[in-house]
Amino acid sequence: MDHAPEYVIEMLHITKEFPGIKANDDITLQLKHGEIHALLGENGAGKSTLMSVLFGLYQPDAGVIKKDGKEVRISDPNDATALHIGMVHQHFKLIDVFTVLDNIILGAEDTRMGFLQKKQARKKVSELSERYGLRVDLDAKVEDITVGMQQRVEILKMLYRDNEVLIFDEPTAVLTPQEIEELMDIMRGLAREGKSLLFISHKLNEILAVSDRVTVLRKGRCVGTVDTASTTQEELSRMMVGRPVQLVVDKSPAQPGEAVLTVENLCVPSRLYKRDAVKNVSFTARAGEIVCVAGIDGNGQTDLVYALTGLEKPSGGRISLCGHDITHASIRERSHIGMSHIPEDRHKHGLILDFSLEQNLVLQRYDEPRFQHNGFIRFDQVRDYAQTLIEQYDVRSGQGPATRVRSMSGGNQQKAIVAREMDRNLPLVVAVQPTRGLDVGAIEYIHSQLVRQRDQGKAVLLVSLELDEVMNLSDRILVFYEGEIVGEFDPQAVTVEELGLYMAGAKRQTKEAKA
Repeated sequence: MDHAPEYVIEMLHITKEFPGIKANDDITLQLKHGEIHALLGENGAGKSTLMSVLFGLYQPDAGVIKKDGKEVRISDPNDATALHIGMVHQHFKLIDVFTVLDNIILGAEDTRMGFLQKKQARKKVSELSERYGLRVDLDAKVEDITVGMQQRVEILKMLYRDNEVLIFDEPTAVLTPQEIEELMDIMRGLAREGKSLLFISHKLNEILAVSDRVTVLRKGRCVGTVDTASTTQEELSRMMVGRPVQLVVDKSPAQPGEAVLTVENLCVPSRLYKRDAVKNVSFTARAGEIVCVAGIDGNGQTDLVYALTGLEKPSGGRISLCGHDITHASIRERSHIGMSHIPEDRHKHGLILDFSLEQNLVLQRYDEPRFQHNGFIRFDQVRDYAQTLIEQYDVRSGQGPATRVRSMSGGNQQKAIVAREMDRNLPLVVAVQPTRGLDVGAIEYIHSQLVRQRDQGKAVLLVSLELDEVMNLSDRILVFYEGEIVGEFDPQAVTVEELGLYMAGAKRQTKEAKA
């Protein structure tokens, strides 16, 4: 009897080029049966491209792919599915108005005489969700469930198609700490059942916690593959960035000055339910300090930011910025008075994806005299300005200022937004998840930029779900739970565990304690 090959997937000498950029340059990756294999690299290192080649979304310019030792051609995702290869994308591919069950069976429907056999499908999905601990409400519409639940739907989609090789592209970028723990358990369970997992990430602690081996990519090339058990965070970050990285933020104590932003008894109606998402919230952010709003996703932080930035009308209360009442001001007025905003959803509110990078970098400033003359845009000035920001913030793209933003990697899109907002040099920076989906090198840079803004006397309002970031960066922490501030803390004097209790609603401070 033949001995089964050691590797379920082998990608040998894969090369893939795009205009102006070699995304994958002679990369070899081998996945063993039943292992969790992590793919680590900076933004734009070529991780997603390599996985897209394996899933049939791109064709390699050179190299071969083997499945169970035999060479295969994967022309499109249907070929990948036939080979039992499945993928959960970073931005989920679900249809919002369909139910969970319909999303799972879409494209793999069981029909008899042209009629959909939903009963069998429901039974199979229920058995899978039981077996792998993926509990979801099969009749809920996708638009009504949390991001963590949507991810479970994506995993069930793969299992429903009997996939053996499961690719996870940045699966934790949008999850809360609790959901990340659950996902790790699910991944370990899948590997125990004999599935082989490829896990793209740039979060070192997660890779160390869950994977068996790690392959590191840097600028499109393979730096090496190591056993997770015998490596460290420092070693991995050095392989990934090419230099030692500071994993802790360097900052002096804050010197807070005048109040820049004052929020009094703010109420914001919920977009989903007939109640307020933000209830009677009051706080200030002063010049020269970083105030952090911490909490588990979905506790009203998004609604608070929408009201502060003008995306949503408050139902009560008052917001003032630099002494001006901006409660009902337009977005442009807030921008002119002195607010810059790094939004939570970079695709929806941060960028116009089909515009060029240079156009995106002057979105709020194209009417300034330096960028226009008599109503005509001065394109040479816009390009020079964009070039300066691209160099200063290390924004990587195939064709420089002329690149269409849609084609850039998520991390570089994020850097472009940060560059645009920081450079406007305004008294208040509202930064919502500024490092979501970024690698350690970029996080280190953006953290140092936020501290620099603070030290120049700006007020920084940071909204973050990453507890490490909250503890590392903030001078004051406000914990948000169900639309209210349940505690105010000094990061030097509180533990992560203590914060977790307030975030989960298990504890709350009295008025006197906050004061």
